[in-house]
Amino acid sequence: MNKIPGIDPFTRVNYRRVEGDFVRTKVIEGTPFLEVDPRGIQKLAEEAFHDVSFFLRPSFLEKLKKILLDPEASGNDRYVAEALLRNAVVASEGFLPLCQDTGTATVIAWKGDRVWVHPLEGDGQGNAGKINGLRSPLDEEALCQGITEVYRTRYLRYSQIAPLSMFEEVNTGTNLPPQIDIYASEGTEYRFLFMAKGAGSANKTSFFQESRALLEPEKLRSFLWEKVRALGTAACPPYRLAVVIGGLSPEMNLKVLKLATTGLLDGLPEQGDGKGLLYLDREWSGILLQLAQESGLGAQFGGKYLALDARVIRIARHAGACPVSIGVSCSADRNILGRITKEGVFLEQLEKDPATLLKDLVTQRVERSLGTRIDLNRSLDEVRKDLSGLPVGSLVLLSGPLVVARDIAHARFFKRLKEGKGLPEYLYRYGIYYAGPAKTPPGYPIGSFGPTTAQRMDTYLEAFMREGASLVTLAKGNRAKGTAELCRTYGGFYLGTIGGAAALLAKEHIVSSEVLDYPELDMEAVRLIQVKDFPAFILIDDKGNDLYGLI
Repeated sequence: MNKIPGIDPFTRVNYRRVEGDFVRTKVIEGTPFLEVDPRGIQKLAEEAFHDVSFFLRPSFLEKLKKILLDPEASGNDRYVAEALLRNAVVASEGFLPLCQDTGTATVIAWKGDRVWVHPLEGDGQGNAGKINGLRSPLDEEALCQGITEVYRTRYLRYSQIAPLSMFEEVNTGTNLPPQIDIYASEGTEYRFLFMAKGAGSANKTSFFQESRALLEPEKLRSFLWEKVRALGTAACPPYRLAVVIGGLSPEMNLKVLKLATTGLLDGLPEQGDGKGLLYLDREWSGILLQLAQESGLGAQFGGKYLALDARVIRIARHAGACPVSIGVSCSADRNILGRITKEGVFLEQLEKDPATLLKDLVTQRVERSLGTRIDLNRSLDEVRKDLSGLPVGSLVLLSGPLVVARDIAHARFFKRLKEGKGLPEYLYRYGIYYAGPAKTPPGYPIGSFGPTTAQRMDTYLEAFMREGASLVTLAKGNRAKGTAELCRTYGGFYLGTIGGAAALLAKEHIVSSEVLDYPELDMEAVRLIQVKDFPAFILIDDKGNDLYGLI
């Protein structure tokens, strides 16, 4: 996509100038060219991934505020919205990122055909085109250096896993590689969309090979209803929801979807031209949003606000195919625009002082009961007895020890069990929090520390519960079919905490953290944490009741 039709999205936002002289113009035979020092691209990438990790757009914060003012919002909707707003305030301090999953660094760029990237003249000391004493890289290399620097210095998490063989993997230790796509366009401007995409929301991208039969009103409505319900809440709603119908290939469809979830295509024309122009169908966008509201899933724990907004985009297709995709951007809506023009290097201005913007809201807690306090400094049998007296959907405030373990640790536990070595003692003694923190800033007990998607651990749950382990688990989102029956059979509980409020949870509710097992796994190491009034909802109880199954 070398050009986005419709209203130019890059002219609709406010920018700040990135300090430094990185551009100059040159005229050759009457034609202007823009010369760009790759150091400017590096600095743009570094500042972009810094800002997008700690700040949100003012327009997005306003959408969250509206939930608190909507009389149709459920109490749980408002509870989550208020937590996300408070999370934005904590993150804006610049130490604890908005989400513990600081994402895969993704850059989509449009490079004008009269843009040259090369080192510009130096300072007379032999420093032309050098970064940290090294000669400047070009385009992708400059972007990679900027990404490397910000993830190294700003308490962001390294999440990228590289294969050594088919079954052996290691963390790259840099958060590289990124995804970088650079398209050719016309002119003397270089444009960038920077995205930090976490696995939770990326995993909710779904693609379907349909046919012309889908393109009937009732069939399409039924299809969308089924897919919206299937999204669930694991990707930290309220979502920015997108559906793309059509495409000349699967990859074309999914490229459009990726842009649509950022809002970059919201200025598309409202109808097609019969020649292949993609357009935004506002009627069906409204229907999609209505279906999200009618799902009752709400902003994680039931209600109206599964989605903040929605868009349905139609594009051309082959007569024998009708590809369809659905995807979301989560409540940490982390994307930001950049531009390099003859005037300099510019980055979209995000809201760096949300406390001022939200002062009449973040100082007043949402009216609701404080929840039931649960003391974890007791046997797990006693904890389960207390939980058993509460209905599903109840808010509980946890205080005491929890074990933290997620994907790779669970795979190792399962291997031990299969080898006859048994499970670690701590899986029987403590509740298990599925999570993996960002790096710890100085003076903090832990980095941003929100929950991981629970379904990823469901493969192991039956084997562990059968052994009497993992009887109280804590994470986010709905679980796999059959989990409620496992909890009924073995007397287990699944609790859900707020996804997308990682900075708030780390600052206000985690008292201490120590590595308990597998230190070589870094953010996936097993930890023992102490929590205080840690908020969670009973989503599945020991009687087999499932909150999401009741909605």
